[in-house]
Amino acid sequence: MKRPNEIIVIVGPTASGKSDYAIRLAHEIGGEIVSADSRQVYRGMDIGSGKVPRDSPLTTYHSQPTLTIPSNQQRRSGSEKLSAVGCKLYVSGGIQHHLLDVASPKRTYTVTHFLRDAKAAITDIRKRGKVPIICGGTNFWIEALVFGTKFPEVKPDQGLRKRLGKLDTKNLFSMLAESDPERAGTIDRYNKVRLIRALEIIATLGKVPRDEIRDQESGIRQSGFKRFRFIGIDISREQLRENIEIRLKKRIEKGMIEEVKRLHEQEGLSWKRLESFGLEYRWVARYLQDKVTEEEMREKLQTDIAHYAKRQMTSLRRLERFGIDIVWKTPENIREEENLSMSSG
Repeated sequence: MKRPNEIIVIVGPTASGKSDYAIRLAHEIGGEIVSADSRQVYRGMDIGSGKVPRDSPLTTYHSQPTLTIPSNQQRRSGSEKLSAVGCKLYVSGGIQHHLLDVASPKRTYTVTHFLRDAKAAITDIRKRGKVPIICGGTNFWIEALVFGTKFPEVKPDQGLRKRLGKLDTKNLFSMLAESDPERAGTIDRYNKVRLIRALEIIATLGKVPRDEIRDQESGIRQSGFKRFRFIGIDISREQLRENIEIRLKKRIEKGMIEEVKRLHEQEGLSWKRLESFGLEYRWVARYLQDKVTEEEMREKLQTDIAHYAKRQMTSLRRLERFGIDIVWKTPENIREEENLSMSSG
C-alpha cells in the first residue's frame, strides 16, 4: 500500500531481478524509478552495465526530465551542463527512469553528483503525484542518500591520483589499511577509484572523517530514514550463480565486446578509463588488449561478478544492523504476487 511521502528502495545482489521488479511495482503503485547505479549514469554504456532498454519508439512526455544545471564551479569539477528543453525521457517498460544516460563516460560522475540529482528527481516525482522508487546496485550511493551522509571537501590532487593509479588494488588497500584501518574495514577493497579517493582524503586530513558512520551505528539518524521503505530480493546462491552465467552469455551475444571496442575507438575512452569501470568493462578491455584470452575473460568475469554480489549482500546486512528494516522477497514470492495481480485484474 502506498504511504504519503514514502520512498521505496529496491536492493539486492546483481542479477537478482531488481530492475524488472521495480518496473512492475511502479505500474502497481504509480511510481517512477531513480537509478542508483554508478555505471548506468553514463551514455553509451548500455550492455555492459545492464541498463534497461529504452521503449521503442521513443516517446516524448509532457513532463520534462530532471536535469540539474550545475554552477560554474561544479562544471569545472566534472559535471555537465544539461538542458531539459527538447530532451527525450528515459522510459522503459512504460515507466519513466531518472539518472540513466545523464553523463559522459569521459567525465567522472561521483556520489556527490548522484545525491544532488537524486534529490532533485525525488522532488520532481513527488510534485507530479508519483512515488519515487530507488533501484540500483551501488549500495554506497543508496546509503549516502538514506543517511544523509556528508563528504569531506577535499580537492582532487591529480599528481597523487596519477601516482596511485599505477598501483594495483592490493597495494592500495594495504596502504589504506596501514594509514586508516577503520576506513579499510568498510571500503570495497576491489574498487580502485574509491581506494584512491580515500588515500587522497587521508593525505589532506590525516584520516577519512567518520562522524556520519558513528551517527549511523548509534541510530541517531533513525528518524530521518523512516520514510524509506526497503524491499530486498533474496535469491539462493545456486540460482544467482546460474543467473549470472546466463546473463553474461546474453550480454556477450548482444554485443558487449563490440560496445567496449566502440567506446575505445569512436568515443575515445582510454583502456585505463574503461578498466576503471570494473567488472565487464575491465575484463573486456583487457581481452581487447590481448592481455587475456576470451576464455579467461569469461572465467574471470564470472568469478568477479559473483564476488561483487557477495559484497553487495554483506553491505545490505550491515544496513540491517544500522536499523534499516528490509522486507526480503524471494523470486517465488514475486511470481506469486504477479499471479495474484493477474488473477485479480
